[in-house]
Amino acid sequence: MGSKNKLKRFKENETFHNVFQPTREELVDATYKLKGKWKSEVFKNNNPLVLELGCGKGEYTVGLAKRNADKNYVGIDIKGARFWRGAKTAIEEGIPNAAFIRTQIELVDRVFSENEVDEIWITFPDPQIKYQRTKHRMTNLQFLERYKKVLKPGGLMHLKTDSEFMHGYTLGLLHGLGLEVLYANHNVYRLEGSPEEVTEIQTFYESQYLEKDKAITYIRFKIN
Repeated sequence: MGSKNKLKRFKENETFHNVFQPTREELVDATYKLKGKWKSEVFKNNNPLVLELGCGKGEYTVGLAKRNADKNYVGIDIKGARFWRGAKTAIEEGIPNAAFIRTQIELVDRVFSENEVDEIWITFPDPQIKYQRTKHRMTNLQFLERYKKVLKPGGLMHLKTDSEFMHGYTLGLLHGLGLEVLYANHNVYRLEGSPEEVTEIQTFYESQYLEKDKAITYIRFKIN
């Protein structure tokens, strides 16, 4: 993507009512104005709140929002030029239950308050395979602790990835911690019984993986 195109998207994001772009200082040095108020201030209802972490172009956030009008969805990514597409689609198609916030995933507990979130989706994260990158894996213990802070008791976690490494690493960590794994599938498009919301929504990159006959894995689990 050219720099002019990126700048255009950044500017357009500033005009979108469903895009929020707090500064790091707003999140770290003060209590963020929407923390604890996403349902009342943004969505104007009391429906369950669901996050997609590292939402990329926002296909999954928008896809889930279209499927489930009775839930509110927030896609989170640091790259606003990417989720511009999802935010624009939500506006063009009149999808009121999809919003986006530009920030780092590690600040999730600064954006949302304790017990404010009902579910979290992690879709196709960078597996960070090298050992020295362990701290950046989005299902490592430190990240799970952050998610636990904002999730309601019994809240659901979802991991969908093309990385067998990420799938195995996460399963091993969950079992080692004694956490509840509700469902695990090594190839959601080959094995029967896969949840519809896992197979009926595909990201741009996921469709490319499938063309190469790459297995897509999925885990549903709880961390509290």
